[in-house]
Amino acid sequence: MQGVTLTFALVLSVLVITLRPKYAFVTYIICLLWYPSYLAVSIGTVDILVGRFVVAVLLLRCYFDDGIRRKFTWCRLDTLVTLSMVVYVGAYLITQVNPTSQTLEGRAGFLMDTWCAYLAARFIVTDRSKLISIIKCISIALVPLAILGVIESATGWQPFAPLWRFSPWFKGGRFVSEGRFGLARAVGPFSMAILFGGVFAMFLPLIYYLRHEKGDWRFLTYIISGIALLGALSSMSSGPWVMVIVVVFCLVMERHKQLVKPLFIFLVFSCISIGIASNRPFYHVIASWANPLGGAGYHRAKLIDLAIEHFDEWWMVGYGDKDPGWGPHLGMGFTDITNEYIIKGVRYGILGVIALCVVLAKAFRGLISTYRRMTHPAMKSLCWAFGSLLFSVAVAWMSVSFFGQLMTLVYCSIGMIGSLCSPGFNWQIPNRTTLLQNRPAKMVS
Repeated sequence: MQGVTLTFALVLSVLVITLRPKYAFVTYIICLLWYPSYLAVSIGTVDILVGRFVVAVLLLRCYFDDGIRRKFTWCRLDTLVTLSMVVYVGAYLITQVNPTSQTLEGRAGFLMDTWCAYLAARFIVTDRSKLISIIKCISIALVPLAILGVIESATGWQPFAPLWRFSPWFKGGRFVSEGRFGLARAVGPFSMAILFGGVFAMFLPLIYYLRHEKGDWRFLTYIISGIALLGALSSMSSGPWVMVIVVVFCLVMERHKQLVKPLFIFLVFSCISIGIASNRPFYHVIASWANPLGGAGYHRAKLIDLAIEHFDEWWMVGYGDKDPGWGPHLGMGFTDITNEYIIKGVRYGILGVIALCVVLAKAFRGLISTYRRMTHPAMKSLCWAFGSLLFSVAVAWMSVSFFGQLMTLVYCSIGMIGSLCSPGFNWQIPNRTTLLQNRPAKMVS
């Protein structure tokens, strides 16, 4: 199987070199969507994924292509993402439990899956035309994946399951999860149902934005959005379902923006009131009812309790690769941390949590600032779509931690947000591709 994986990596690398930049980036995205991240080419102690091959070649092309490099403009979000990587790598080196060489190999792979994915998006996405083309290609690539997920959920047939035995991590095993409501939990080429459903929920706002495009896209958008929704639901996991609820709420609020601030204030006061009335932390109450499929809500609430209780143990540099030992309190033999914010703290200390939150805050701030500068509704809607994507991810991270392909796709999305909010981003819209007139974008000074 390693030969097949290497062949795929070489073919995709050639495509990345020969195709136009935006389609080279699309090739990378499709690779992440369709080729399992648990298949790798092992060279000694190093396991190289197909996505890592492709992004390395893509970045090399960006570096040696003067046309691509000249359009790149460094922004503040780039600095914050880079500093967050310094935190993630530095804390790991301090708390390493493996030999230094093995730790560096692991961190190098982590950087290729996150920082390099972010930079690839920043280099390639330099104007609105490219961005819309990329979104269209992503939406098309998700259609057969969603249909496969529905079939998998309805029949229990898992076409990618035979590949699990070739993974250097699963050791011939496989993920087995109980079905719900008589349906199986679709996994697809991902390693968990939560990750599979999450990718559809995450890209749903961008797909729905394509209703602003002219021609067949005005009609196809609604069909593809419905298919993506089914793909998210086929996972039968509460994480993607909650993401879908958040996305739908955000898309509805796009028409009622004046209610956003009052609702936010109402939410804050509601959390305070719930905590007082129930005489327990508000997140325990939320975890008990914000659980559409009856998942482990108590587990997620208890994790927050344990993180607070053991704050003095992890706040400085975290535990790194070591298990914090909270398993017995959670009724299991190991600590399953289903919270991205807590896992950043457990691995990297309080600076890891701060680094993640600062990157999210800067991305949101950039989108809000760009939204306010735009005057055309379609341009505002594009900012809103990316804001909905980011908000759904931020909410989902309260109950699940991302890894594998989905985390890489998140950093690709943050990279696209960084480009969208960059001063050098070209908003000019060709008349032949959209409903908008062929004129430069007007902004409010």
